[in-house]
Amino acid sequence: MKKIGFIGMGNMAGAIAKGIVKSGFINGEEVMIYDINPRRLEEVQAYDFVCGQNELDVVKNSEIVFIGVKPQVVEKVLGPLKDELKNKAVISIVLGYDYKKYNEFLDASTRHVFVMPNTPALVLKGMSLIEEKHSLTTEEFDFVKKMFQSIGEIEIVPSQLMGVGGALSGCGPAFVYMVIEALADGAVKEGMPRDMAYKLASQTVLGAGHMQMETKMHPGILKDNVCSPGGSTICGVETLEKHGIRAGFINAISSALHYK
Repeated sequence: MKKIGFIGMGNMAGAIAKGIVKSGFINGEEVMIYDINPRRLEEVQAYDFVCGQNELDVVKNSEIVFIGVKPQVVEKVLGPLKDELKNKAVISIVLGYDYKKYNEFLDASTRHVFVMPNTPALVLKGMSLIEEKHSLTTEEFDFVKKMFQSIGEIEIVPSQLMGVGGALSGCGPAFVYMVIEALADGAVKEGMPRDMAYKLASQTVLGAGHMQMETKMHPGILKDNVCSPGGSTICGVETLEKHGIRAGFINAISSALHYK
């Protein structure tokens, strides 16, 4: 019997599976995986995962079942497994399938929790939102918290805030990558080699994020501390404000939340 069984090994589920092994939280041999696309399984051979024959094989041979399939196929995939999932624990990262949704769909004996992670979990710097309402046992919930803490930070979030939280931390990496790319492009425009520009931009974003988290200081104060009177930084800030950077990010979160 394997500790965790992954049904679906897309980008996010794959990042989590690889991350929890890289962090030392679990050994690859304790994880069973299955994906309808064989190439997904080939890509993770170095992690010593056990490959299941199909979804049913994963459920039968795992203590905890991890659901990482696309939202549009959840019920098609899990419908035939409903009986096998009785008295099992389920971790789901499927957008839209929260506590209420699974309660309507799964058998009452199936314990479940909804988690919204993000892709930096692959490098152990993830931000995972765990829905406050769940039906896991205390021991299972502690396992889930420790599992996601091994690949980054966690936050226990009320059900009504999972959507906006997911828009921020789930979609946010894409927005930050755009910032990194744009900052680097600006440096390349002024003559810096691109590899150097990416390194400087990425480390700057990383360092600024760490500084805010550790100091707990308001981002506006940290920004002010860099802006000398009449200096280069405040001139750059003025340009960003003229181009609506704040409104752009605020509206990006709203658009991501209300994408339907």
